[in-house]
Amino acid sequence: MSAQFPVARPRRLRRTPALRRMVAETRLSPADLVLPMFVKEGIAEPQPVTSMPGVVQHTRDSLRKAAHEAVEAGVGGLILFGIPAVKDGTGSAADDPDGIVQLALRDLSSDLGDSTVIMTDLCLDEYTDHGHCGIVTASGEIDNDATLERYASIAVAQAEAGTAVVGPSGMMDGQVAAIRAALDGAGHPDLPIMAYSVKYASAYYGPFREAAECAPQFGDRSTHQQDPGNADEALREVLLDLDEGADMVMVKPAGAYLDIVRRVRDTVDVPVVAYQVSGEYAMIEAAAEKGWIDRDRTILESLLSIRRAGADIALTYWATEVARRLA
Repeated sequence: MSAQFPVARPRRLRRTPALRRMVAETRLSPADLVLPMFVKEGIAEPQPVTSMPGVVQHTRDSLRKAAHEAVEAGVGGLILFGIPAVKDGTGSAADDPDGIVQLALRDLSSDLGDSTVIMTDLCLDEYTDHGHCGIVTASGEIDNDATLERYASIAVAQAEAGTAVVGPSGMMDGQVAAIRAALDGAGHPDLPIMAYSVKYASAYYGPFREAAECAPQFGDRSTHQQDPGNADEALREVLLDLDEGADMVMVKPAGAYLDIVRRVRDTVDVPVVAYQVSGEYAMIEAAAEKGWIDRDRTILESLLSIRRAGADIALTYWATEVARRLA
C-alpha cells in the first residue's frame, strides 16, 4: 500500500447505521430510565409546570394514567414526589398514612404490581412551610439529628404504603443508617435504599422547586448539599452511605458532574444512578423551542453521555418519550 494512504481506517466501522449500532460501546435502553413524577393533593386537573414544558403536577387519576403509559413504553421505574395541600414546620404530611404520596403508592401498587419499580423521594422540603429539607431550629439552622427522626418515620410510612425503593435526598449526616435501622425495625429489611449520596448545592434545581413548590423561604441549602467545587468529598459521602447500608448511590445533577459519575463508578460495585435534573431539562427544551438545537438528538445525546460516564440508571423527565423512541 502506498505510504500516502492511512493503514488504520476507523471509518470502516461507521459506514452504515446497522454497523454503528453493532459496534456501539455504550447503549441506552428503556430499562435504564426512571421517570420522576409529581403528584399534588387537592387539585382536580393536572397543573402544567411553566418552567418545564410537558411536565405537570398530577392528580391521583392522571398519575395513574401517566404511570401506565410509562410502563407500557418500557420505562424501568418511577419515582414519586408529593405536594400536600397543607404544609407545616415539621412536614407532618410526609409520613401521614393518608398523605398524598402514600395514597399514590397504594394506587400504583394496585395498578402496576411488579411490572415496574415504584420509588419514592424521601425528604421534607416538599412538605415543610419553610421549604427546607429538615427541622429548622429557632436560630434558623437545620437540626441534623432531629431531622433523622423524621426521615426514619417517613421511610416506614412509605414502606408500608408499598414503595419498592426509598430515596433519601436530604443530605443529612447519618440519614442512611437511621433509615436502615427504622426499616429493619419495622419489618422491612429487604427494602432497598437509593441514597442521594452526592447532591450538589446546584443552580440547576430552579424548575424543580416550582414543580414541587419547595423553594426555601430563607437562606439556601449549602450547609448540607455539597459545594460544586468538591470532588474528593463526593467519594467520601458515597463510602459513608455504603457503610451505613445504601444499596444504590446517586449523583445529582448529572450533566455538569459527569466527572463525578465516572469517579463514583470507578470506586463502587453497586448500581450508580444519575439524576438529569429540572434545569438540564428546561435548558434543552428552551433552546429547542428557539430552534437553536435539534431537540430529539440532544436529548438522546445527553442521556447517552450519562450512561457513558458510568451511570447504570438515569432519572429523566423524558423517560417515557425516550423509551418509546428507543423501542
